[in-house]
Amino acid sequence: MAVVDTGTYPHPDIRNNLREGTDLTGGASGNGKSDANGHGTRMAGLVAGHGHGSDSGIEGVAPSANIIPVRISRTGKEIDPEMVTSGVQWATENGAKVINISLSTGPSFDLNDAVGGAIESDIVVVAPVGNAASDAVVNYPAAFDGVLAVGATGRNGKYSSASVKSKRTQICAPGVDIISTQPKSNYGTATGTSDSTAIVSGAAALVRAKFPQLSAEEVVHRLTATADDIGPPGRDDECGYGRLNIVKALTADVPPLEGGVSASPSAVVSTPAAGSVSSASSVEGSGQEASPGGSGAGLVFGGIAAAAVVGGGLLFFVLRRRRVR
Repeated sequence: MAVVDTGTYPHPDIRNNLREGTDLTGGASGNGKSDANGHGTRMAGLVAGHGHGSDSGIEGVAPSANIIPVRISRTGKEIDPEMVTSGVQWATENGAKVINISLSTGPSFDLNDAVGGAIESDIVVVAPVGNAASDAVVNYPAAFDGVLAVGATGRNGKYSSASVKSKRTQICAPGVDIISTQPKSNYGTATGTSDSTAIVSGAAALVRAKFPQLSAEEVVHRLTATADDIGPPGRDDECGYGRLNIVKALTADVPPLEGGVSASPSAVVSTPAAGSVSSASSVEGSGQEASPGGSGAGLVFGGIAAAAVVGGGLLFFVLRRRRVR
């Protein structure tokens, strides 16, 4: 998976899965493994955090997923659409199966072409609809056709008012008070649709691992078709088809799209090879983007396997305590 962001620092909780990437900002390392802002590092942690030691750190949604860092910004502010374009093109050319773009920028014909090229190359492209405090309408690349546009739910599992409402929204995931990795060995809490997007990207990686025969379009279909409808019946502007349900996405019978390939949920996930993914995990939260940072003191709550409430079928995200060292 490519994380197109501010770079990804080799934090102890993600360094085992961090591959060689690129720094399109002209940074000294050149491989994307530096992050002065911290935003890209926290996104990578939500996707592929694997903890460290016997019971330390955090666990992300897909803790065996490869992370390819694509650094397109040093500050995380005033994101240049042409830099995002270059990042998407680089990720497409270098084997990404999922591209996480937890940021917003302005419209660009070149960016539209780059995103379209990634989708045509059978890549799942995931992006946030934006945060209501700073964005009045959904921004790009989430506004482009074919992008899986993600909104946020709060700690109550319902739509968060901090998430932009839009007809483009397709799915929601936790986005309030989310704890994740920060450079160098720290942890921080933030709120926003960026975090929701990383969680959905991790889920997309899990689906691609379990059902490798599915196209990117079918992966998106499986995620949205198994989402829990938490708003007005049917698709709505708050959470689209509903709240992400990782368990159902990996186990439910989902009719394929017309002309698509069916996938049997009874298939057992085999022992993963290097760079694959093996477990379904997540984190709970929602809201407006907080400044990166935070200390590693005390306890960090990482996400573990999503579970369905007996009898209710409601997906919730269980928080597991892992001691920070």
